[in-house]
Amino acid sequence: MAETRTGSHARHPVSAVLPAQTGAQPGGRASVWDVNAAILLVEDDAGDALLVEEMLADGELDSALTWCKTLTEALTFLRAHRTPVCVLLDLHLPDVHGLSAVTQIVETTPDAAIVVLTGLAEAEAGLDAVATGAQDYLVKGRLDPQALSRAVRYALQRKQVERAAAALRANQQMAQENARLERGLLPVPLLNDDGFEAVARYEPGRAHGLLSGDFYDVVQTSDGTVHAVIGDVSGHGAAEAALGVCLRVAWRTAVLCRTDQLEQIALLEEILVAERSDPHVFATVTSLVFPPGGDHVRIVRAGHPGLLLRQGTDVEWVEPEGGIALGLLPGHGQWITTDLMLGPGARLVLFSDGLFEGRTGPDTRLGEDGLLAMARSRATLPARPFIDALVDGAADAAAPHGGLADDVAVLHLAWNRTPHDQ
Repeated sequence: MAETRTGSHARHPVSAVLPAQTGAQPGGRASVWDVNAAILLVEDDAGDALLVEEMLADGELDSALTWCKTLTEALTFLRAHRTPVCVLLDLHLPDVHGLSAVTQIVETTPDAAIVVLTGLAEAEAGLDAVATGAQDYLVKGRLDPQALSRAVRYALQRKQVERAAAALRANQQMAQENARLERGLLPVPLLNDDGFEAVARYEPGRAHGLLSGDFYDVVQTSDGTVHAVIGDVSGHGAAEAALGVCLRVAWRTAVLCRTDQLEQIALLEEILVAERSDPHVFATVTSLVFPPGGDHVRIVRAGHPGLLLRQGTDVEWVEPEGGIALGLLPGHGQWITTDLMLGPGARLVLFSDGLFEGRTGPDTRLGEDGLLAMARSRATLPARPFIDALVDGAADAAAPHGGLADDVAVLHLAWNRTPHDQ
């Protein structure tokens, strides 16, 4: 049964309470030797336990000692303990022998620091324990208060460094994964010349989150036609982002293979159904085709939000007739093509629903009307400042209420030449 010791510097039997070492210096100033952590001794030999107790009492640590005689008791203590712990571990226990004790503690409580206590002839075992996951080892026959105090402090510090390094590696791996997904989801538009302008922005909706399933692409074929797509895979995380990459690459391939616009949508649904890991996952998509001449655009909409039409200083919400989102009723979707006439200098703005679904109050969202009003108030801005103003404005409005609830993708599309210049 675990025993905890606190109290004065007086000597006590092992079954009693170990003094809490104050480590204070004259004048009440805290000592640099203070350790804000518990010490757990796992040792079945009462004599050795008394030795460790005496060494700690003579040392300069401000920590209570808990003594467990078996690894089973120690693991129970560690599972229930939430503050930092340094484990002083004997490798010869009634219920475990050798390095297995180190392995079990590392697996059970990876944040615990471990100092292995070995016999005089077990230096090699101590080195093996460090290689297995312990932070240090000490030889019992050569213990002194200063060496024990130093080993405990250094073990805790090494564990802190290990945890910080592990967190840094995890953040670096997440950043690398984000970069890979970003390259797949957010490609460079494939345009033949500067006759068409495509400006895009992507904004993650969750701090430190992976990119989600929002995707877009713009491709100009050899006949001068510009094709564009924006889509949003339901859900959040790496799986949805990977599916978004798959759909975007499939769409670009279909465009370059001269696949019909409606056939592209049907193909994307087939791929989504084949690749999704959850039958409830779906995707919304809007596909656009800008034929040479610049006087109209063909739109196919599958469950995706409408779009903004900028004409001079006017901004209108356009919502072409559409069909259901991909994957909701596989094989039964009915989509149609809508022709939208474009005047000279017309510009289209596509976006995912994260742009207008952020909360602006406890029970309110920006909504489509709010987004349109925001767009109209910034109608004179050029492409890049315009979409930046929309995204930043939506983010600012949602900031007091948790921020943007979803990732945001925005795509601003326009011919740089009027129809007469084509």
